[in-house]
Amino acid sequence: MSTHILALGRSSFGNPANKGHLLSNEDAQALLNEWVPNERLRLHMKQVGAVMKAWALEREGADELTARKWEQAGLLHDADWEKYPDSHCRIIIEKLEELNVDPEVIHCIASHGPKYFGVEPENTMDKMIYVFDELSGFIHAAALIRPMRYEGMDVKGILKKLKTPSFAAQVSRDDISDAISRINTPLEEIIQFIIDHQKDVQ
Repeated sequence: MSTHILALGRSSFGNPANKGHLLSNEDAQALLNEWVPNERLRLHMKQVGAVMKAWALEREGADELTARKWEQAGLLHDADWEKYPDSHCRIIIEKLEELNVDPEVIHCIASHGPKYFGVEPENTMDKMIYVFDELSGFIHAAALIRPMRYEGMDVKGILKKLKTPSFAAQVSRDDISDAISRINTPLEEIIQFIIDHQKDVQ
């Protein structure tokens, strides 16, 4: 996440008439492939999408459509980061509005960095993308330096790395603390959930 302040200047997104309208899985994947050449960034977005969907199904008792909403928000949240870093979030939001995507998905994407975009997470989906975004990338960075990657990774090791400022220094510990403070689930439990659900994403 850039430290640039990229405030969007609005807190309302999309058209309420589009509630329930999502991109097909194929179209979402095509957009991802076209907008995000960087494989590592693409993997990050797939991981966040997978963790979001798993949380919706397992913890929120979501139906399939709601779980796909969560997944699509996670999958596309950084879609404009690589090509349009100075307009991050603004471009993908405008694109999804053009495509008549459910406004909840668009608001969720807009709220994944409240300090940067000026949009507060409102519902559980918004809060969880904020929670998962930085932590997912941090945990993956930790996996990359382990010979066995995710196998045998434990929560204690991740907590220790979070307290080591030089490790994955670009990951904002303040953002992680702020995100966790907005939900009723302990950090340790979130870390374990991410490890369990993103380890097999490719």
